[in-house]
Amino acid sequence: MNEHKPITEMRNPKSFGIDSKNTAEILKIINEEDALVALAVREALPQIERLVETCIEVLRSNGKVFYVGAGTSGRIAFMDAVELVPTYGISEDVFVPIIAGGFEALRRSIEGVEDSEEEGKKDLLNHGISSKDLVIGIAASGSTPYVRGALSLARQLGCKTALICNVDKPPLGHLADIVVSVVTGPEVITGSTRMKAGTAQKMVLNMFSTAVMIKLGKVYDNLMIDVLVLNEKLRRRAIDMIVQLAKTDEETAKITLEKANFNVKLAVLHLISKKSFEECQKVLSVQPNLRKAITMLGG
Repeated sequence: MNEHKPITEMRNPKSFGIDSKNTAEILKIINEEDALVALAVREALPQIERLVETCIEVLRSNGKVFYVGAGTSGRIAFMDAVELVPTYGISEDVFVPIIAGGFEALRRSIEGVEDSEEEGKKDLLNHGISSKDLVIGIAASGSTPYVRGALSLARQLGCKTALICNVDKPPLGHLADIVVSVVTGPEVITGSTRMKAGTAQKMVLNMFSTAVMIKLGKVYDNLMIDVLVLNEKLRRRAIDMIVQLAKTDEETAKITLEKANFNVKLAVLHLISKKSFEECQKVLSVQPNLRKAITMLGG
């Protein structure tokens, strides 16, 4: 066995002869391997916790978070960053995803671009990075040159850095303040890291960004109270949240939501505290945590 080959590129003995199996057997093998991913993520929870706390410090200092990856890793990063905007009402320039090859790489494979460290540096510079920011490299092998370039530049600029990978002792580990290693082992199809490795990366980014949003006060109980009301489904969800939290009727919730300019948190605080929208908005501007804002207004 090649000791220099990352585990993500090794053959998985559990899927030897998979091409001779029937469909049910193939699916069973894949499913059993996928079941191991959550257990591997659990082992990395202490490192993910550190990353969450670091991210909160960065955002509270008006820094940004850059996700940097190539191929599957970059596409997963884009998915996580883009979905944070409507779900939690954050600006598009807070979590910034960067993928080797740019937007074109989101719709088709552009494999060669991941081999350039200079492109990683250039793309990061083009997004206006500063020393206040956090750069998170995502690479299954922990060695992608494009990610190396981005992390190297980030270190030079004094940014906080992190690496999410699927190997132990990744080659890029020395460039990261925090290394989240989720060792998912060899893939069912050798080297196809869009499978277990990609699943692990999505799980890590989901839990990381969700925990950050919760700690920043964008969730009350388990409700997304900073949701952007961009369509009928989200409008319905917003009204339901107001009904539940303010213990009011649907018509009152609807009217209050409109008066609050579709700001769920503001509408709820107004109904619970009985204070004016202006007073509620003033409190929320200094205390975005709804639970604490309610207490401040004596609700």
